[in-house]
Amino acid sequence: MKNTTLCYIENDNNDYLMLYRNKKKNDANAGKWIGIGGKFCENESPDECLLREVYEETGLTLLSWKLRGIVTFVSDCYETEYMFLYTASDWVGELTACDEGDLSWKKKCEIENLPIWEGDKIFLKLLREQNDFFSLKLSYENEKLVLVLLNGKRIISEDLQ
Repeated sequence: MKNTTLCYIENDNNDYLMLYRNKKKNDANAGKWIGIGGKFCENESPDECLLREVYEETGLTLLSWKLRGIVTFVSDCYETEYMFLYTASDWVGELTACDEGDLSWKKKCEIENLPIWEGDKIFLKLLREQNDFFSLKLSYENEKLVLVLLNGKRIISEDLQ
């Protein structure tokens, strides 16, 4: 099982900073747009991982952030993952190139039209529409979303889209 962080950095234009994964070999996210984040290093807390990953991938130093939820990914193709999901809107620094893909500011309302994971549409909607902390479980078979549990209750993903 692996632990990761993912952050959606917001700007004043109602955009999220997104990463198009197109540079890393054997990348489970190849060809998809995702937020900023990555795997924990030994002895890191979620916040420490978040700050390190954001800086490494973007050159930005977060000044404030909010843990919004925990997402559990279960898959028949990949290792089970616990992802700590954040948003942030205050940072310093200049955006730098990322060695994992191309960074770009994207309008929040247009992101679900990009190539993203089906489950990402669900947690992006939750980030937009609720302020409460949530626990989300997304189960995939052959990269197809087959089960969604929100705060322990089964939901149909179409209800959230």
